[in-house]
Amino acid sequence: MTPWLAVLLATRLVRLSAVDLGIVVFYFALVLSIGWYLKGRAKTGEDFFMAGREMTAWIAGLSFLSANLGALELMGWAAAAYQYGILATHWYWIGAIPAMLFLALVMMPFYYISKTHSVPGYLKLRFGEPSRALSAISFACMTVLMSGINMYSMALVMKVVLGWDIHFSIWASSLTVAIYVALGGLRSAIFNEVLQFVLIWAGTLLIPILGLVETGGWENLKLQIAHNASPEYTHLWSTLGSFNNNPMGIHWTGIVFGLGFIISFGYWTTDFLVVQRVLAAKDLRSAKLAPIIGAGFKMMVPIIVILPGLLGLAVLPVKLTGETSAVANGGHSYNEVLPLMLARYCAPGLLGLGVTALIAGFMSGMAGNVSAFATVWTYDIYRALLNRKASDRHYVTMGRWCTVLGVLISVGTAYLVMSFASIMDYVQALFSFFMAPLFGTVVLGMLWKRATGPGGFWGLLAGTLSSIGMWAWVKVDPQALRYVALSPNARDMAENMYRALWSWIVCVLVTVAVSSMTKPSTDSELHGLVYGVTAIPYEAEAKFYQRPWLWAVVVSVAFVVLNILVW
Repeated sequence: MTPWLAVLLATRLVRLSAVDLGIVVFYFALVLSIGWYLKGRAKTGEDFFMAGREMTAWIAGLSFLSANLGALELMGWAAAAYQYGILATHWYWIGAIPAMLFLALVMMPFYYISKTHSVPGYLKLRFGEPSRALSAISFACMTVLMSGINMYSMALVMKVVLGWDIHFSIWASSLTVAIYVALGGLRSAIFNEVLQFVLIWAGTLLIPILGLVETGGWENLKLQIAHNASPEYTHLWSTLGSFNNNPMGIHWTGIVFGLGFIISFGYWTTDFLVVQRVLAAKDLRSAKLAPIIGAGFKMMVPIIVILPGLLGLAVLPVKLTGETSAVANGGHSYNEVLPLMLARYCAPGLLGLGVTALIAGFMSGMAGNVSAFATVWTYDIYRALLNRKASDRHYVTMGRWCTVLGVLISVGTAYLVMSFASIMDYVQALFSFFMAPLFGTVVLGMLWKRATGPGGFWGLLAGTLSSIGMWAWVKVDPQALRYVALSPNARDMAENMYRALWSWIVCVLVTVAVSSMTKPSTDSELHGLVYGVTAIPYEAEAKFYQRPWLWAVVVSVAFVVLNILVW
């Protein structure tokens, strides 16, 4: 049986009452109304692509986080928590917090003062057109591939919870996103993402609360997980001394260096999907505060994402498996744990809110990818390579049309996800291909003035090709895993972490080698682009409690304490 046919033939777990259906319909009407209302404020390129650069720190910060709180987060990490245990929390803490603070305090000044529309736009200023073109094309490919995750996750929600037709679910939600982003641009996406942030928390918080009540609290939950799976599923760090001692088959070096440094810094500091939200802030202090605000909320997200997956290990009467096995045997996959828990705990009325939260997550992630794709395509591919002399109005029109095109392409990528055991395996593979080498190029460009244009281009190209090559090598010869991940006992997620690390190293080494053999730029050419030759702009006076560094310290302390508590 093909995967899509299995989805179509699925039996619904629950039925929406009239109240539940009314909540879902009201949500769709509300986001479309926001897009229509903001249409008149998206007439220029600055308005459509950058929201007029007038967002407050709180709005930019919540949108920054919400753009990363889509179906990938809700469905993917709940699945990863069921599959790997509490180790999935690393992607929220060490895999996010240090990078978000680094973006705020170190990289944001250069992004903001250069007034670039995108990360590829910064690379054009620093390394030249070839580097911009390569990164823009890579990023455009990644965004449409990532959008497929949201499509697929939406189909799973409707399949498991409601038994709705997969095609109706995909097209109704994706066209809604296309309409409100095409109408209002980034401003519409940002305001809807803040709304979706609230809805996601309101709709999914019931699962961990009711689940902990059913299991008798955290300590009893750990005992049940140890009985049903293994005690290793509830330890964050203590099992990482060996590849064989934890469900993920990974060593602490992969978590710290592959995830904590390369993957996370690559994503949070160079993925334009999230950086674009911060660039829309009204001033530099707000732009620096936004990622710090996002980091504070990011540490709490495991409550509504990781805990449902752990609760599934304790209370679900059936054992979940990988997608291929689930389809073959007519069972449920890891990816379905969150909707299964939703169906378990939500009564009529509450179910409508929960389903709306998952739809909001889907649409938030989809809108983030689509708005970022529209900006990069219009400014860094279409204008840079195809039509340099068009009017600003023409580029806004192009942005609206490629928003719709991006949605249509994303629909076609949804079925690629089904060949992976879980959503997160698919995502981490993409990140290792594109984000890890891009981070190497950007960080060298900002911190090392000797890096040259040819060095940046060839380093980025070598890093990207090496990552794809290592992935293909392991697919063709599984024994190659012992070389890529440093152990024959490593598993898929470990391979992704080490592949990212190697690709970053390749990128840096090639950049340094080529730069040392080519002519460097002058200090005047690098002004505003590199530390050491750029005066950081003056920030407006602010009260003590409004200063970014203070809240960065607070978040850092909370981060350390949380890791110790679940060691």
